[in-house]
Amino acid sequence: MKTIINTMAIVLVMVLATACHEDYSPKPRGYFRIDMPQKSYNKFDTTLPYKFEYPVYATITGDPYAPDQKNWINVNFPSFKAVLHLSYEPVNNNLDQYLNDAHTLVSKHIPKAEAIYDSLIYHPEKKIYGLAFRIEGMGAASPYQFYVTDSVKHYLRGALYFNIRPNNDSLAPVISFLEQDIDHMINTMEWKATPY
Repeated sequence: MKTIINTMAIVLVMVLATACHEDYSPKPRGYFRIDMPQKSYNKFDTTLPYKFEYPVYATITGDPYAPDQKNWINVNFPSFKAVLHLSYEPVNNNLDQYLNDAHTLVSKHIPKAEAIYDSLIYHPEKKIYGLAFRIEGMGAASPYQFYVTDSVKHYLRGALYFNIRPNNDSLAPVISFLEQDIDHMINTMEWKATPY
């Protein structure tokens, strides 16, 4: 009788000990909230052969990796650790080469991209024609690229990069926010007379 009571006591203790634990269920990974600044723009109008409006929370510098390319600039978004590389080239019967280069650079993202969407840029009143590419995928290094040209004298290519490991799922709100700014830059862009 004593052994039955001891056995029941041990079983009761084991049941009570295991009954106190909550069921574990994995929690989804969360990301930090990113506060977006108010949209406001400055004019960028220098001696370069193009001008546009850019966000007040961005800074513009020369391209440190191409110091001899005086018409290349970086639009830096320090609070997002992002940079928009802008590379300008004068057109001298070589527009096909520039367009092929732009498409080649976009196609290099195909192995990491889940989808690539292109959209037409068409502002005939300002002679701005081109394509914008939205590149979706977790490991895509540049989620947004574009090129614009007047088909005669001017060609400008832009590519957005982040100075962090690409995880475009968590960066989606920032990418969308910066796409709006880049679209504004394109929509306000104008060519200037060039000495070429």
